[in-house]
Amino acid sequence: MHSHVRNPIFLGLLSAVLLDLPFPVAGPMPPWRAVFAWIALVPLVYGLLAQSSVEAPHYLRRSALAGYACGILWYMLNCYWIYDTMHIYGHVPSPGAVGILILYSLVLGLYFGLFGFLIAFTRKGFRTNTVPLVLAPFFWVATEFAASRITSVPWDQLGYSQVDNFLLTHLATVTGVYGISFVLMAGNALFAAALLTRSMHMRLRIGVGACLLAILLQLGSFIPPRPSATTAYAVMLQPNLDVGIDNIWVGPEWDENISWIMEQSQRNCTPGYAGMPTSDAALFAPPCGRNVPPPGLIAWPEAPSSFISDDPRTIAMMRSVTTTTHAPMIAGMFGHDSTGTYNSGVFTAADGNTLGRYDKIHLVPFGEFIPFRDLFFFAGKLTHQVVDLQRGSERKVFRTNGHTFGVFICYESVFADEIRQFAVNGAEVFVNISDDGWYGDTSAPWQHLNMARMRAIENRRWIVRDTNNGVTTSVDPYGRVTLSAPRHVQTSLVARYGYSNELTFYTRHGDLFAILCGIITLAAAARAASLTLRINLGTKRQVS
Repeated sequence: MHSHVRNPIFLGLLSAVLLDLPFPVAGPMPPWRAVFAWIALVPLVYGLLAQSSVEAPHYLRRSALAGYACGILWYMLNCYWIYDTMHIYGHVPSPGAVGILILYSLVLGLYFGLFGFLIAFTRKGFRTNTVPLVLAPFFWVATEFAASRITSVPWDQLGYSQVDNFLLTHLATVTGVYGISFVLMAGNALFAAALLTRSMHMRLRIGVGACLLAILLQLGSFIPPRPSATTAYAVMLQPNLDVGIDNIWVGPEWDENISWIMEQSQRNCTPGYAGMPTSDAALFAPPCGRNVPPPGLIAWPEAPSSFISDDPRTIAMMRSVTTTTHAPMIAGMFGHDSTGTYNSGVFTAADGNTLGRYDKIHLVPFGEFIPFRDLFFFAGKLTHQVVDLQRGSERKVFRTNGHTFGVFICYESVFADEIRQFAVNGAEVFVNISDDGWYGDTSAPWQHLNMARMRAIENRRWIVRDTNNGVTTSVDPYGRVTLSAPRHVQTSLVARYGYSNELTFYTRHGDLFAILCGIITLAAAARAASLTLRINLGTKRQVS
């Protein structure tokens, strides 16, 4: 193998390309592509620990740079949709949109750089490849955890690649998505160990073992569990409103939209896709029954509508819908009171009384607020519709008709440790209202959906997911998409769901596993530093 091919930076870039494959690229990801998660990081780990890299000058610096290059390229490939969001909907000129994507990748790529540094640092301190290979899964989880807590962008962590793996995702009920990331990185480390060992006999044994492990665990993508029981149905409205314009409904336009909402809310069956709404899927039309009970929930998504929580017209609309259908309703809208304006979900009981308002806590930077406004003055256009949004402070749940609902809004679905708190507070079903119209026809809606699906798995809860333009669906406690509405059309979806009081280990304890990996990472780094210092002192004594 030529020296430039064995260069750790080149191998890091190769890993970035491979790592993009087990995630959605343009549409829903075929389950077979998840297998790339077992080998995507092998080139990077091999490049960091190959003897030629260890013996090369500036080993630690080159290793950190190799990890950093991998991270930068991966974020640019995985989150290319940032360009479309900023340019098409944020009206940022092309050079500025490219600059934002690059800046985003430069910042988040630092976590990959930290991973590369930790691998090299422990290799230098312990003077063996075995220790960094064993520690690699701990390092990876620790850096994923740091990304979720420091920069608050836990987007497409490695474990999400296995959301369709109904065997491996059992780990999520204990460890969250981090446990799946751990196992995948362990598999990558095992493959790297096979390449790094000098004995052909050991190389074959380790390589065959790694292959068997990956194949056996990946079979979980093709062995689904039994269907989950349902006890109610939801009517989810998908208005398909244009996010690029101000939807101010006046006069006849208001009446027309309210009439559509009233009509759709009274439906008890709709056609839908059995599973993901793909171009080659056929719509399924269930028979419509008579004398069916009222729905368990009617949902209006986060959408650019004219609804405001303290507007008498909005209140009257929700009262009319709920009393007519005899069902509770959750509606996304601007929440407004004396403290400011919020991105909210207002919950109204079947008798027309407003039970309360959930105000979104985790806002989207540059979408719902501008961090460091003086520095990013050029991004003001991005928030021309949602300036000065305030953060909510309480993870409220709403109880009606004997059941408790937990509501979270859009981007909040990527924060596992926050969503579980709704279940801790008593939510028997999750309701996710979202507007993915800002993403266009990119990979982002599918990535976002998969992360929401993992929240169902971790907490063993049904998710009723209502969006402005898709993917509107119901997700069972194993993360399966059961019934979906067509995308980019004004429609509604009647889908069944169930309730659960189960509290998984992850629901009760949160990111305990990730914290443990962080502690082990710090301890390993401290020990490596101690050994390195001892080696350096011994070398100086010999020289003197």
